[in-house]
Formats: sequence, structure tokens, C-alpha cells
Amino acid sequence: MFKTMEDAERDAVLATADLMVTAAKTAPKGSGKDTVVAAVLTGEEKDRLAETMRELGKEYDEEFILRDAGNVDASICVVLIGCKDTPFGLSNCSMCGFKNCGETKKLGANCVFNVTDLGIAVGSAVSVAADHRIDNRVMYSAGRGAIKMGCFGENVKICYGIPLNVSPKSIYFDRGAGAVLL
Repeated sequence: MFKTMEDAERDAVLATADLMVTAAKTAPKGSGKDTVVAAVLTGEEKDRLAETMRELGKEYDEEFILRDAGNVDASICVVLIGCKDTPFGLSNCSMCGFKNCGETKKLGANCVFNVTDLGIAVGSAVSVAADHRIDNRVMYSAGRGAIKMGCFGENVKICYGIPLNVSPKSIYFDRGAGAVLL
């Protein structure tokens, strides 16, 4: 068998994406409750995410979302990591800014435990990408696109997307005016 450099790079990125999802799952969670969800988009689903991001960029009049959509197009895959909207049921927490979890749920706010767990899971996942020398960037815009697409259903309202790629110079940095996407 002869495997080209490009094929090896693609295989490495996809294997790393699987490891990132696993790292998100095994990351420490508040009170041991797991509300973190994750998935990997490739092919047509990744293309649909980029198109959804373009729609959001126009709808929100945000150039950075349009720029990020170009990064998703140029990526091999996108790892999505979100958290379920499941308050813990505490009667006196108030760390989210409301009196208790009942009030949080009623007002549609986000549980601080879930959001903190999401941040730890994203950090664990991107550390795996860094350890494997895979170019990546955490993107609100890709997560927002995934939410609009309904990737995780109605009970996930917060998500980040992490596109992955391999190139001589990361496509996710130096992205201002005049920057070239490889």
C-alpha cells in the first residue's frame, strides 16, 4: 500500500477528532453529572454547517461569521461540543444569577454547572488537537450554526465548533484583511 501525505493527514485529523470527542466526554464534570454532548461533521454535513454560518453572518450582519464559514469550508472536519440545558435542581445555588434552578429554568437561563463543564470539555478537546499538532480554533460561530441546524436537538442551546485542518500555516490565525486561506 502507498499512502499519500494528504491521505495520512486526513486520517490523522479524523482520528484526532474522535480522540477530542472522547476527551470531552471524560473531562471532569460538576457534581459528576454529564450534560456534555459532542459530534464530528465531515462532508455534506460540514458543508451545510458552513452554509448555515453564511446565513447567520448575513442575518446578524457579522463579518467574522462569514470569515469563519470560509475556514469551515477549508477544514477537514468540525468537532462540535455542546451542553444540555439541564439545571441541576438545586434550591439555593444562585451562581447563574437567579435564586435557584427552578427560577433559572422558568426564565430560560443557563445552568452555571453545565456551562462550566462545557468550557472544561472544550479545553480538554483542544488540548488533544494541540498534542497531535492538528490546527484548530474554537468558534462560537460554528457552534451557533450547529444549534441553528439542530445538530443536537432542542435541549442543547450552547455549543462551540472546532474546525480541524493540517497545513504549513494555520488557516485559523492571521485571518484579517488580506489574509489568504490555503
